[in-house]
Amino acid sequence: MNPKDLNTVREHIASRIIGQQAFIDSMLICLISDGHLLVEGMPGLAKTTAVKALAESIEGDFHRIQFTPDLLPSDLIGTDIYRHEKGEFEFRPGPLFHNILLGDEVNRAPAKVQSALLEAMAEQQITVGQRTYPLPKLFMVLATQNPVEQEGTYHLPEAQLDRFLMQAQVEYPTRDEERQILELDSNQQKAIPKPISKRLSQADLFAMRQHVAKMYLDPKLSNYIVDLTQATRNPKVYDTDLARWCRFGASPRASIALARCARARAWLDGDTYVSPQHIQSVAFDILRHRILLTFEAEAEGITTDNFIERLLKLVAIP
Repeated sequence: MNPKDLNTVREHIASRIIGQQAFIDSMLICLISDGHLLVEGMPGLAKTTAVKALAESIEGDFHRIQFTPDLLPSDLIGTDIYRHEKGEFEFRPGPLFHNILLGDEVNRAPAKVQSALLEAMAEQQITVGQRTYPLPKLFMVLATQNPVEQEGTYHLPEAQLDRFLMQAQVEYPTRDEERQILELDSNQQKAIPKPISKRLSQADLFAMRQHVAKMYLDPKLSNYIVDLTQATRNPKVYDTDLARWCRFGASPRASIALARCARARAWLDGDTYVSPQHIQSVAFDILRHRILLTFEAEAEGITTDNFIERLLKLVAIP
């Protein structure tokens, strides 16, 4: 397997949206790293369209859930149904038992619904009553959320945020890209979109994941990854401003995610080993949802990306 085997997937996504190359890369990195992706951006930036295009490119079941304040945990995981003819309860699986799940506007649902995702995302299984049900081998959650400043949104629990491998930030398109969006919309209204010629099989995807897992990561770079994560917890060792800005640092899941995603980034780039640049290129998507800033930092207009940018400059590269 090689990165060219993902070209069909990349091209299909690019045929549905304009620009957003960093976002597309984040989706592909999560896909071959066996992780879940949280996507944040203002409404209308094609977040849902891109996720649906990715699902169309992969062999497997796809389901979309529109998260709302009145959603219940059983709407996700399923429930036991009493069968009169059998005189017993029978479990009816919910949407979580699909291969690829799109959680649209995930931060519009209350905490009890968010908690229903925790076991599924971390352990790939669901527990209902006294029984535990395994989820499919290919199970990926791609959740979109609007900025928390918008009406009707909730803050996602830190425990759930930590279970997302990456958080991609979708920005507004440039002027040229927006002009291309108008042309794409006009063409789509005139013609029926062509279906993808060949979907990526699950067997090929699992083979890609094995190749990615075998990418060489030098022990010195493993230490560099640990240093980055440790620096988010003890920022005063490096800089007084970092110490003022950071309330809570990243968990060990961040170190695991940095290693896995750096390998995936190197593999997509066609390299045979991981370099410091690969680690730094994925650091923002991995750390931005795992770091909690102080109220002082927020008052000064400091963002998590500002914190990470300064961190990468201060932690020594081996």
